Amino acid sequence: MPSAQLPRAVFAMDPVHLPLLFPPPLMTRLQQTAEIDTALVVQDFTTPAAASALSRAEVLITGWGCPRLDAEALAAAPRLHAVLHAAGSVRSLIGETLWDRGVTVSSAVTGNALPVAEYTLAMILLAGKDTFAHRERFRDAHAYPSRAETAATGNLGRRIGIIGASRVGRRLLELLRPHDFAVSLYDPYVDTAEAAALGAELLSLEDLLSGSDIVSLHAPDIPETHRMLDRERLALIRDGGVLINTSRGALVDPAALTDELVSGRLNAVLDVTEPEPLPAASPLYSLPNVFLTPHIAGSLGNELERLGRIVVDELERLVAGLPPEHEVRHTDLVRVA
Repeated sequence: MPSAQLPRAVFAMDPVHLPLLFPPPLMTRLQQTAEIDTALVVQDFTTPAAASALSRAEVLITGWGCPRLDAEALAAAPRLHAVLHAAGSVRSLIGETLWDRGVTVSSAVTGNALPVAEYTLAMILLAGKDTFAHRERFRDAHAYPSRAETAATGNLGRRIGIIGASRVGRRLLELLRPHDFAVSLYDPYVDTAEAAALGAELLSLEDLLSGSDIVSLHAPDIPETHRMLDRERLALIRDGGVLINTSRGALVDPAALTDELVSGRLNAVLDVTEPEPLPAASPLYSLPNVFLTPHIAGSLGNELERLGRIVVDELERLVAGLPPEHEVRHTDLVRVA
């Protein structure tokens, strides 16, 4: 998109996210790269102000809260060349018409992968030390555990099973390298050599589940992964094993998981659930073997600026006539979130 003039851009997202995605220095850089009305943040493509802006827009900068880019929205944006998404997945955002028109799509999903991987690493380390159970016992007993109670505790040689070599999964594999873990991977799109290069042993899903102390989910939410951890597969995880889910609740059978956790056989760190949030009456809120968080593993607070930086970087590349670094292709949606 090299041009003597700056391209016209429009924000389309929930405006609450804008100041965190683009704090003043970054917003200044953005304004030096595109002509954009920073006071206009579109949440409804049908309003007169949105229609006027879309008619001239060459670039749409989207984020959480952006309306779906369907045929009607695209008809109102005849000059649109690029959609730069300052968030993760574009699956629910983009309709078939946009792909048919050949609009360039870029996503900051790689920037969102880092905090999820960091959160997961932290939870793996804490789970290996049995931190959550020790906290509960310390609260009740007001006394240190005995040697016998800590005999099975520790991270040396802990067997970690990663399901999905997604962007998050791959970033997590990088973060796991300095630690003394035995890491295995299940991903149907990865071969043995690539898994080894990532620092993991490639296993079948069943072998990974039965051979891991801690299992962490990083597969996309697609039809092939729906309820991939059903009752039979959850039963393969060893007694006292830990399931970490920072991906999507739909990957796990919720009734089967609840039964396993209520029985006390398994432990879990759940940042995502199905439904989300859980009903107020769910036993998972109060179980001592469940560490439940409100979908916080992804970018929050000052971490959102990382997503904004990626978008500005991509815009600068497009203006310079360079290909985007984080392009999303239609064919990618078959296997990514």
